[in-house]
Amino acid sequence: MELIIKQMPVVINALNAGFVQTLKLFSITLLGAFPLGLLIAFGSISKITPISVITRLFIWIIRGTPLMIQLLIVYYFPGLVLHNPIWGGGESGRFTAAAIAFVVNYACYFSEIYRGGILSVPVGQQEAGLVLGMTKRQIFFHVTLLQMIKRIVPPISNEIITLVKDTALARIIALQEIIWAGQAFMKGSHGISGAIWPLFFTAFYYLIFNGIVTLALTKLEDKMNYFR
Repeated sequence: MELIIKQMPVVINALNAGFVQTLKLFSITLLGAFPLGLLIAFGSISKITPISVITRLFIWIIRGTPLMIQLLIVYYFPGLVLHNPIWGGGESGRFTAAAIAFVVNYACYFSEIYRGGILSVPVGQQEAGLVLGMTKRQIFFHVTLLQMIKRIVPPISNEIITLVKDTALARIIALQEIIWAGQAFMKGSHGISGAIWPLFFTAFYYLIFNGIVTLALTKLEDKMNYFR
């Protein structure tokens, strides 16, 4: 116990640094996936057949393959196949590759949620908007979008909570997120070797982070009640 107490400051500092990487990956994924997912959703419901077919095929591929495989392909494919290691070997390159893979993956999942939300709005409301002289743009932003947001909050919330835990997959390309930081003490890090308790301790970070995210999303769902 005394040894653990002595090791605690070193472990906490390392886990905090790893958690910062996790938080950055989480935030960038949401910032990129939300708008990209909407664009992909527009492509999947496009009346131009080639666009809708290609978009749906892309969504099917991304949703049908593991995120871990996508991370490996994004990071290693340029160097091993194209002989152009654009990411380099540093932490910033690994983070960029992970962020791109996460954004594309979650954008495809979000796009299906967006598509379901858009199609769930009765067509009659759009027709009514046209009768009132509204443009298609006005109808989307003032009629469809507001109702869509209310409908998609619960499924989007589930995906966001899943994202919190999925960030741990970034360690497959040696991104030093919080799980990586915790496991490093088993192999020898900061003069500590053979310690497994820091790895278990990372669970508290995820529990607290997930708790905060869940509370924020619950409040958002409550605010959406005014659409009812």
